[in-house]
Amino acid sequence: MSFTRVSSLLLLLLFTSISLAQTPPDWTKLEEETLRHFQAILRLDTSNPPGNEKLVVDYLKSVLDREGIETKIFANDPNRPNLVARLRGNGKKRPVLIMGHTDVVKVDPAKWTHPPFSATRDGGYVYGRGTVDDKDNVVACLMVMLQLKRLNVPLDRDVIFLAEAGEEASTQFGIAFMVEKHWPEIDAEFCFAEGGGVIRTGGKIRFAQVQTSEKIPYGVTLTARGPAGHGSVPLRTNAVVHLSQAIAKLSAWSTPMRLNDTTKAYFERLAAVSSPEEANRYRNVANPEMTAAIQEYFAVNEPRHHSMLRTSISPNIIKGGYQVNVIPSEAEATLDVRALPDENMESLLAELRKVINDPAVTVARNERNTRPGARPSRIDAEAFRVLEAAVKQHYNTVTLPTMSTGATDMAYLRAKGVECYGVGPMYDSEDGPKGFGAHSDQERILEESLHKFVRFHWDIVVNLAKAK
Repeated sequence: MSFTRVSSLLLLLLFTSISLAQTPPDWTKLEEETLRHFQAILRLDTSNPPGNEKLVVDYLKSVLDREGIETKIFANDPNRPNLVARLRGNGKKRPVLIMGHTDVVKVDPAKWTHPPFSATRDGGYVYGRGTVDDKDNVVACLMVMLQLKRLNVPLDRDVIFLAEAGEEASTQFGIAFMVEKHWPEIDAEFCFAEGGGVIRTGGKIRFAQVQTSEKIPYGVTLTARGPAGHGSVPLRTNAVVHLSQAIAKLSAWSTPMRLNDTTKAYFERLAAVSSPEEANRYRNVANPEMTAAIQEYFAVNEPRHHSMLRTSISPNIIKGGYQVNVIPSEAEATLDVRALPDENMESLLAELRKVINDPAVTVARNERNTRPGARPSRIDAEAFRVLEAAVKQHYNTVTLPTMSTGATDMAYLRAKGVECYGVGPMYDSEDGPKGFGAHSDQERILEESLHKFVRFHWDIVVNLAKAK
């Protein structure tokens, strides 16, 4: 073969490769494949406990292996493995990690209209446990990996997909295990995972939330003690009475409000897309002359915002007594404490003891499985700018950096210095109160929302990781 023909062939291959890499996926044609994978993993019962995430991991591995994508399995328990898939870049920049958890919360099948693991399509929705927590993120990550490989997209960053176990109740099998034992496999500069979403009210998109920080869950136990006695002779030392008074004092008390970079930006941006009355509250959250009234309004009418601004305390379990005519010698309450990321728990416990001010009541942290605290992820980082641009392109709305009042596994990654951002599909604000949200008995997602989220996820990964 002549030199000219060899050169022409090489140029043709080069231009073909460049053209292929620059051609976006035909997502309309890929919708059937997306739904097929989504329904397949929804139909696998990975309720936690016991988890049994191996079902989904085996499915994902078979799909990724067929495409020639590098995969590894890591397991603290053979039935609860984690899958790591990697597409390698040229190493000019540090990796980006995309993550979804394969376990789901338990169900009561009798309360479901459609069987919880049927992945039933009805009226433009897909119904099933895990549709929005978190197999939507799992399938979006899968489709991104498949298209990056098929289109041979040149990358400055490795793209790592972690399908993790145990997020709902047992991080020792999932993210804690991966961070402690296999950190080099998932070490990245940026991470996209669950924790955000695009909120629609009355059929109109209001804003997108991107989780850049989260509160840290702790358990605190109050124990009241006093002499037992006969119920016919009431005692001022009754442990139930002392416990009740302690709970009442804590409920009447509120921890101080503290803003951080995330919550400052959240309320500033929320004000810009709210009614004048709402905007006035959001802009004056920290105004000394108005904050007390605003905080009280939030506590009654917008409890999520009230919680977002402080370490929250909710008494959720009370135990005491065993027979109607016996005054118990001990009564116990468990508090769900959701702490701001920089909260000093020992100082908080000391403050709780002051508020209760009762030597008959002890205050102690319990052994609840918790997550590490960390500073909020940066909103001036490249990844956040990419997110904002993609939100504008796909949803034409504003991006609100948000501190989640709940917990996600990104806390472990932030503690290791990874800038993490929680994303999610579009959902209707009316769905939760109607019983269609995450952890509900009719969990569902709009098919339209799922497909749009996959395209959005593609854009944020490609625009962050592709070779420049």
